[in-house]
Amino acid sequence: MDLRRQTPDHSGAVEARDRAAYSRPMSRPSEAKDGIAPTLAAPECPHCRKPTPFCVCEGVKPIESRLDLLILQHPQEQDRALGTARLTALHFERAVLKIGLSWPSLSKALGRPVADPSRWAVLYLGSAKATDLDTTEEVVAINRKGELEEHQRAILREIEGVVLLDGTWSQAKALWWRNAWMLKCQRIILGPAQPSRYGKLRREPRRDGLSTIEAAALILSRLEGRPDIAETLNASFAQMLKRYREAVDEQPSLAPKPRPKRDYRRRRQA
Repeated sequence: MDLRRQTPDHSGAVEARDRAAYSRPMSRPSEAKDGIAPTLAAPECPHCRKPTPFCVCEGVKPIESRLDLLILQHPQEQDRALGTARLTALHFERAVLKIGLSWPSLSKALGRPVADPSRWAVLYLGSAKATDLDTTEEVVAINRKGELEEHQRAILREIEGVVLLDGTWSQAKALWWRNAWMLKCQRIILGPAQPSRYGKLRREPRRDGLSTIEAAALILSRLEGRPDIAETLNASFAQMLKRYREAVDEQPSLAPKPRPKRDYRRRRQA
């Protein structure tokens, strides 16, 4: 099956841009090192990099957005089966996806000059929780102390771009601490009304933990006042999960193997 013929033209452009944007190549050895078995039972889609039984590229709908989107993916977050970073980027012509640990500045990470980094928002939850703050909003701007920023609407209205950190909780933390320039950006956190649609497929350590595509859907739709952005991205995610479940039911070997538990007792005895 020639997936390129079924994939919208804009996704091909995203693929070409992403190849040049990567700070380091996809690392299958790192998958094995982390205990995640590479899914090699089927060829991968050249656009979303998922095994073809999981691919939903033919249903990707382009979204025009006034906000720019930069996704920074930790090198070890290479979950081709359930990851959503590349799928998110395929929806936006100006989205940039980079893989790496650190970049000198926002401009270097984005690949173009940025006049005012303070007009960019970085989603990093850390230890901050929207439920601990005096707000019911789902997208919240906080200061360096983790406190609620004053003039929320004015701050969020001035945002020109959004940075998303793609990886596990500890991997997102590593990206945050390795890139000091993020402190020049506006930090935001989420207080989603609904938990992640991953459900039991991938458990989040906290209720406000969302997949990259869900976070993009929530943030961009709220900041732009466009529910259609959330509808399109969440529909794409739902289709991805549906395709995954169907494919694994038919061919269980496609499912990534769980990480092996480390024997800390043996390490201490050694």
